[in-house]
Amino acid sequence: MIPGAKRGFTLALAAGSLTLSSCASPAHALDEPVNAPAPKRIAKEGAGLKTAIFAGGCFWGVEGVFSHVKGVKSAVSGFHGGSAGTATYNRIISGGTSHAEAVMITYDPYVVRYDELLQIFFSVVADPTLKNRQGPDVGSHYRSALVPVNAEQQAVAKAYLAQMNKSGVWNRPIVTKIEKHRKFYAAEPYHQDFMAKNPRHGYIMRWDAPKVRALKAMFPTDYQPKFLRDDA
Repeated sequence: MIPGAKRGFTLALAAGSLTLSSCASPAHALDEPVNAPAPKRIAKEGAGLKTAIFAGGCFWGVEGVFSHVKGVKSAVSGFHGGSAGTATYNRIISGGTSHAEAVMITYDPYVVRYDELLQIFFSVVADPTLKNRQGPDVGSHYRSALVPVNAEQQAVAKAYLAQMNKSGVWNRPIVTKIEKHRKFYAAEPYHQDFMAKNPRHGYIMRWDAPKVRALKAMFPTDYQPKFLRDDA
């Protein structure tokens, strides 16, 4: 784990000087978006709102991107894959739990399907060739993972990972895994809508704002300019 990972910045809030832990200090070159292949296996999810869970490094950026996707109704930062007793931010970043930082989204499949969310995720959010890290953040809690919550998502995710492996888009092996759905734990309130609340934060500007710009450029019909706020 990078020393001081997610502890490198302090943020003075307007309401007072509250020190927050945050994602690792941006010390590396920006990740580049890729043209992930259009999914061949189309999700058939039926009517009604659905949920999906994605783990792709620091949850600020994952939440930030999905909060700009049309059809997404809610995006919550949190933890998946571990126990309730250790599902707190400070405990997880210290290592030794099996959680991943993750985002649970609620979406309308008549506007954006699960397979389309997968393409967006691997195009502008997560590098599927990195094991237990994303960008400058290192540790198993920063792993990339898909967490299907039903049989249809499981089938679509499995098919898409296989398609990705054969696509030739990535020059290293795909290491993103499908993980069994377990309980999702929402992160502390100050992590929610972090990009919207802290647009000038150093980590956001360096790592996450470029992902949103890539979403707008690469998926213009899926992009919504207004940040979806869970507290709105």
